[in-house]
Amino acid sequence: MSKIYDKIPLSFQEQIVLLKSRNLVINDEAKALSYLHEISYYRLSAYFLPYQKVKDKFEYNISFEQIIKTYSFDRELRLLVFDCIERIEVAIRTQFIYQMALQHNDSHWQDNQSHFITPFYNKIGNLVNPYADFQTIISKAKTARTPETFIKHYITNYNKPANPPSWMCFELLTIGELSHIYRGLKNNADKKRIADFFELHPTVFTSWLHTLTYVRNICAHHSRLWNRDLAIVPEKLLKPKRNWIGKPFENNKRVFYFLCTLRYILMRANPGNSMQQKTENLFNKYPTVPIKFLGIPSDGNGNLLDWLNEPLWQ
Repeated sequence: MSKIYDKIPLSFQEQIVLLKSRNLVINDEAKALSYLHEISYYRLSAYFLPYQKVKDKFEYNISFEQIIKTYSFDRELRLLVFDCIERIEVAIRTQFIYQMALQHNDSHWQDNQSHFITPFYNKIGNLVNPYADFQTIISKAKTARTPETFIKHYITNYNKPANPPSWMCFELLTIGELSHIYRGLKNNADKKRIADFFELHPTVFTSWLHTLTYVRNICAHHSRLWNRDLAIVPEKLLKPKRNWIGKPFENNKRVFYFLCTLRYILMRANPGNSMQQKTENLFNKYPTVPIKFLGIPSDGNGNLLDWLNEPLWQ
């Protein structure tokens, strides 16, 4: 049975009154008002729930400052993740170009439809045609009012082949489009060569690429990572070829498992990366923010397991 939404809008001052009535400690109302002017009540409310055992009632001594610390932690976590994904995206693009161009001895392999799966309609009736989608992206880039410099250089100086070489065309793709094109490769051997660089099975690599795209979009749209169940879950890595995590950490629905997948890929994409130190520094910067809500397990007595002792993070 449907309900009528009957909540009325509240002024910033009324929001303060409401929060105090729900046992939230507000030591500096002027500062709290300033934050509410900058960050909507609704956006902040996503950070309330773990601090409430009873709906709309904050636990004893939870303060507005703690909510802001949690919000700030999440913001910095997104920035860290976004930076890692950027480095991974560049490495994936590089391997895609290198493996396909050299294996097929063809600078313009992306224009050969035989490298791609046969188009089909998915469960919701949409046509899946990676080859045509890639060609559309290239065509739009060539006819843009202000084309990329490298595209303009190619079409100004060359008329055959009609499209730029693969290493130029791949610079046009987002990570989501890279994921789509990877899934659309026809030959498993091609997929394997790319995934092998990251020491992953193609099936796992496909899944992780999909989750990378999903989390990248969360970060780009400034949505919450802390205390989140992932809607697109990365497949579990059951046969790691390098240092990995123990079974207690294998909750792949939560963000910490995703952080582990980032770390695993980065160790090939950017071996000198500082993700481990940056992650540790972030956790230490906000000691009152409960990182268990990222999916870090406990020993059953409320003590968090030491993630830094996992082989992956050493």
